[in-house]
Amino acid sequence: MTVQPIRLFGDPVLRTAAEPVVDFDKELRKLVKDLTDTMLEEGGAGLAAPQLGVGLRVFAFDVDDVVGYLVNPVLSFPDEEEQDGPEGCLSIPGLYFDTKRRLNVAAKGFNAYGDPVQIVGTGLMSRCVQHETDHLDGVLFVDRLDAQARKEAMKAIRQADWYDEGAPPTVKLSPHVPGGALLPSAGDPFGLGR
Repeated sequence: MTVQPIRLFGDPVLRTAAEPVVDFDKELRKLVKDLTDTMLEEGGAGLAAPQLGVGLRVFAFDVDDVVGYLVNPVLSFPDEEEQDGPEGCLSIPGLYFDTKRRLNVAAKGFNAYGDPVQIVGTGLMSRCVQHETDHLDGVLFVDRLDAQARKEAMKAIRQADWYDEGAPPTVKLSPHVPGGALLPSAGDPFGLGR
């Protein structure tokens, strides 16, 4: 297991837009494994690379017993339907706030070998894909709240036992550096078996 520390609210990496993945290599597959292992260990529905301090456009998800990931996601919405419900974040632990999201989503991207993949989701899957893609854009779910709800959320964050406004952000060099590439296996398009 390769569980990594999760960056918490206040860390500047969470407010920085991630760069597109250009190298579909062994290091990317290690990042996907780290994201997946950390998300599963922490019991989250999703985890984006910036939450591990890595500025790449990759996220993992675990929704309705479907575990996977997406590299360089591009979202589209088949309709205007919305959902409103509780949302939380591993970078804002223990706090949940009702957040409006689109009900349905289609997300195109790639697996860790550069093969195109698509996720089509509704409800929780749609919420998760939107939430994690927001992380890749430097947006936190509390930014999606209306003014009053955001004020209440910020107050709750400041009162949380894990929050330390004066603490310097966690600094950790990423183990994910460019490396060699492998070809995908037809029976393992997401590369989870490698």
